[in-house]
Amino acid sequence: MKQADETNRQPSDHAAQLKEKIVTRTARVGVIGLGYVGLPLAVEKGKVGFEVIGFDRSAKRVAQVNAGENYIKDVKDEELKALVVNKKLVATEDFARLKEVDVIVICVPTPLTITRDPDISYIVNVTNAIAKHLRNGQLVTLESTTYPGTTSEVILPELAADDKEVGKDFFLAFSPERVDPGNKRYTTQNTSKVVGGITPACLDVAATFYRQTISHVVPVSSTEVAEMTKVFENTYRAVNIALVNELMLLCDRMGIDIWEVVEAAGTKPFGIQTFYPGPGVGGHCIPIDPFYLTWKAREFDFHTRFIELAGEINIQASYHVIDKVIRVLSGSHKSLAGAKILILGVAYKKDIEDYRESPAMKIIDLLLKRQALVQYHDPYVPELQTHDPYTWSMQGSQLTPEILAQADCVVITTDHTNIDYDYVAEYAKLIVDTRNACQKVSAEYKHKITKI
Repeated sequence: MKQADETNRQPSDHAAQLKEKIVTRTARVGVIGLGYVGLPLAVEKGKVGFEVIGFDRSAKRVAQVNAGENYIKDVKDEELKALVVNKKLVATEDFARLKEVDVIVICVPTPLTITRDPDISYIVNVTNAIAKHLRNGQLVTLESTTYPGTTSEVILPELAADDKEVGKDFFLAFSPERVDPGNKRYTTQNTSKVVGGITPACLDVAATFYRQTISHVVPVSSTEVAEMTKVFENTYRAVNIALVNELMLLCDRMGIDIWEVVEAAGTKPFGIQTFYPGPGVGGHCIPIDPFYLTWKAREFDFHTRFIELAGEINIQASYHVIDKVIRVLSGSHKSLAGAKILILGVAYKKDIEDYRESPAMKIIDLLLKRQALVQYHDPYVPELQTHDPYTWSMQGSQLTPEILAQADCVVITTDHTNIDYDYVAEYAKLIVDTRNACQKVSAEYKHKITKI
């Protein structure tokens, strides 16, 4: 493995040629992984004139893209269809076609194992596929969230194995995705993009690529800095959510409304950023990314106690919801075993269809283990499929007066804005509201509602 000494020579011809292709939009872009990150990125690149090949192991996804059928809410149906019709975007399962592209962007999942250790098997498998087809003059950039050192320690040795020189023969960078599903204000295009390269030439080429579609690119000194930046961003959120969740547990014992406390504190114009309590944390980043950092820290004999404690508190929030349901039912002389529970909202946040790592899944699992009879309604999620660590699946129910009235308790775990909470409160017997969704319901229904 050789690493170019960029301080002693000019950028390679490959760098200049690739930058010219990028600036003139004649470079062909390959996006590996056509999920919540990859498909929106592929569409953004296609919209500005790049030809894009999307790579995915899922035959279903490949067929949907090639038919112009959209399955990601943040992608506009008409934009995807137009790109496919105009042959600016094509999807394939054939990774041999990687040799056809000039830029390769990796957007694959980085989940945790059952023991909450990093699972970078998707990155490893994709890297092996790229290495088989890597040619001179290509840029490879990783967007999947991972621990600091992944790009240089895992990807680089594989790509440089055939005596290729990074920064001269090929270019390698890390640029973390910052997608916020459902956010109407901040999109892929107007969210700042952090980029770190293995060498200065790698950084130069990668930054040039991202500037074609992103308003503000932020170059940093190394891939490790870029990797740490992403993990820090989501650890910051996880820790602050844990803080407010711990205060929620305390306020519950003290008989204080945590929601009123948070709203009042949020009126201070400096020194505080508002975070809200809830039934736990969910999504593809916040519950996962901090554990990538805690795992890597052990290599340096360092234990991230603050981060690990935050994770424990956020998990405890889901158990607190169960305790709250038990207390509410006991007030009506009912036990949780055999009680009919309607979960309202299973997506990890409002107004999206993504239920990855959603606290609602943990809550449903805990309820089922305690022999409750569970149904759910979510206008965005018609079905919950079996996936680790959950062994059950479930079909969504309609939100009818009959179903609401039959439930011994309705638990609001996601506060979708297209649900009429006055309607829910009118027919429900009891409500446990984990999101303060019923804050503005009619006063006549307030006696039915218990907030966490």
